[in-house]
Amino acid sequence: MHEVLQGLNPEQRAAVTLPPQHALILAGAGSGKTRVLTSRIAWLLETGEAGPHEIMAVTFTNKAAREMASRLAGLLPEALRPGLRRMWVGTFHALANRLLRIHHQAAGLPQMFQILDTADQLSAIKRLLKRLNVSEQSAPPRELLSFINAHKEQGLRPDKVAAESRRAERFLPLWQEYVAQCQREGVVDFAELLLRSDELLARDEALRAHYRARFRHVLVDEFQDTNALQYRWLQRFAADPVTGEAGAFLFCVGDDDQSIYGFRGALARNLMRFEQEFRVQAVIRLERNYRSHGNILAAANAIIAHNRERLGKNLWTEADEGEPIRVFQAPEDGAEARFVAEEIGNLLREGVSADEIAVLYRANAQSRALEHALLAAGIPYRVHGGQRFFDRAEIKHALAYLRLLLLPDDETAFLRVVNFPPRGIGARTLEALAAQRDGQTDISAAATRLAGRPGAALQGFLQLIERLREQTREVPLPELVERVIAGSGLRTHYAAERDGGDRLENLDELVSAASDFVAQMASEGIEAQGHEMLALFLQHAALESGEQQAEAGQTAVQLMTVHASKGLEFDVVFLTGLEEGLFPHQNSLYADGGVEEERRLMYVAVTRAKKRLYLSWSDIRMLHGQTEYHQPSRFLEEIPPELLLWLNAKRRERKGGDLAPSRVTAVPQSSSGAANGWRSGERVRHPKFGEGVILAVEGAGAHAQASVKFGPEVGVKQLLLSVAPLERL
Repeated sequence: MHEVLQGLNPEQRAAVTLPPQHALILAGAGSGKTRVLTSRIAWLLETGEAGPHEIMAVTFTNKAAREMASRLAGLLPEALRPGLRRMWVGTFHALANRLLRIHHQAAGLPQMFQILDTADQLSAIKRLLKRLNVSEQSAPPRELLSFINAHKEQGLRPDKVAAESRRAERFLPLWQEYVAQCQREGVVDFAELLLRSDELLARDEALRAHYRARFRHVLVDEFQDTNALQYRWLQRFAADPVTGEAGAFLFCVGDDDQSIYGFRGALARNLMRFEQEFRVQAVIRLERNYRSHGNILAAANAIIAHNRERLGKNLWTEADEGEPIRVFQAPEDGAEARFVAEEIGNLLREGVSADEIAVLYRANAQSRALEHALLAAGIPYRVHGGQRFFDRAEIKHALAYLRLLLLPDDETAFLRVVNFPPRGIGARTLEALAAQRDGQTDISAAATRLAGRPGAALQGFLQLIERLREQTREVPLPELVERVIAGSGLRTHYAAERDGGDRLENLDELVSAASDFVAQMASEGIEAQGHEMLALFLQHAALESGEQQAEAGQTAVQLMTVHASKGLEFDVVFLTGLEEGLFPHQNSLYADGGVEEERRLMYVAVTRAKKRLYLSWSDIRMLHGQTEYHQPSRFLEEIPPELLLWLNAKRRERKGGDLAPSRVTAVPQSSSGAANGWRSGERVRHPKFGEGVILAVEGAGAHAQASVKFGPEVGVKQLLLSVAPLERL
């Protein structure tokens, strides 16, 4: 057997040794796709099917490109290694940049054009708005940036986008100005790299023919994550089976079951589209998993089988079935977090390395309760790919406003939020204020000495703080925090951002943190209201923020969102918050294909575990500062019962096949459907969710709950009637 093929299973071998043709390799989680890609390149080189200059390999991250190059160097004989420098290996953006550097004149770019990263692009947009005298309130820079990039990633220019909304009418002229500014300055942003190189290949027939002749084989990793423009860009190099035009053979490796970046423009259907449009005859499924035990794979297969839009495959392993999947039902989210911390403590004492333990959650905001429990237990942790809860920018902004209620001369807090959200108070105004203060005068007195617009803007901010201070002196802490988040403009600011959803959820979680803190103080016999309780809460937040994550190099438990976990693996995985409305996320219930993408996300989460998997949910969760009753996630119901080990409750079936905890039993209602005086069909108002209609009520006393349908942006909520602030209409 050829050395390159040693150790490959039959399906991997078949993929590696395919004759020149378009091919689709459906590579399941943990099936060795990177090895197949690198072995395919080595096979092409060693058999003489292609020279290094005739191969292009496309990845989604620089790390993956480096890993591919490193593995290739290890696979190839020493005589072939120098030729690797002639291969084109890199991300879409890196390869597009390489092409534009070579053909900069044809692309209309200066030879030394510079690339704007996201921060540079945002700065460029802010300069543009300032030059055009457009306020950031009317055109939020981040929102404009997202608008431009989202359209570019669809392969669109401003003249191809219809002004179908007020937002588009406002942004399209600014986009045109941004294009002109970038051209004048000789710079391109990341999205421009791919779009401009695609346009160059489209209009220059000779250049396109040159590259189609040069590259005989184009290999693509993570094909399920390609967007519309990336797919079109690959088409420029490929042999066309319809017209017979010569070109490269595409070798696309991907897994439609792991397509989880729809919010970034990724199109899972690109795999099906590729198979159909390129008349692909070679579709090879890599189904043997080298990562997980059998029970974990059986659960993953059962879950993903409920998706309709998939090409289909079934993971299997030669390893044994392994341990059953452990399921924990918590009465509330704090108890869920404590369970996770206690169980991790037991695992660490049993000798499991902290680095081999991961705690996954659907939304960033869920990390707060988990971080609190791990800190209390003295367990080192690290938030992977993100920041700890109290270190997140939106939380620090909110805390700065709260601090100013108590200490109006807290200069650190003042400087952080005096112009956030933007209110026209720039560096010159702050310099003038500092000169008036001379290090001694308080901020308010110094501001009164400033004349004109700067003085008026500062006075407006100080009046806002004073107004919030007066409104919150005696209110309960959760309401205080919510009033400040709303009154400061933070909620409106983030609601206007295209990607502000996570930040809003984190702000809601801060309200929940305030509620939890009040309960904690009550258990310790401490009763307080308004600013007195706020002072205690700010001390608590500072102490939690001051607790350090694990030092660099120190073994630590990994906390991360499910999205951040893709591509990683751990001996032990805790998957938390498996509740309807949380996972699957509430927003997915109203989006086309949303639940299927959430199910793919669940599949990714489950397949991160090698040896042991925990699934947990809470009957009651504090959300938006309100206590809500949650049903277990539908994904739990999709797992065969024989795979599960229930740690503190037993599964039982309810009408309709829903999963229900046996500890919380619904009490039958009278024929009127009333509970605690509420009836189905009543119209109600909630201070957070707005107006709605009660669909159903069940339970009695403290456990009485209602399903309430609010507006399309909120959807159906399960509310505990003993605590929900509902008002009849």
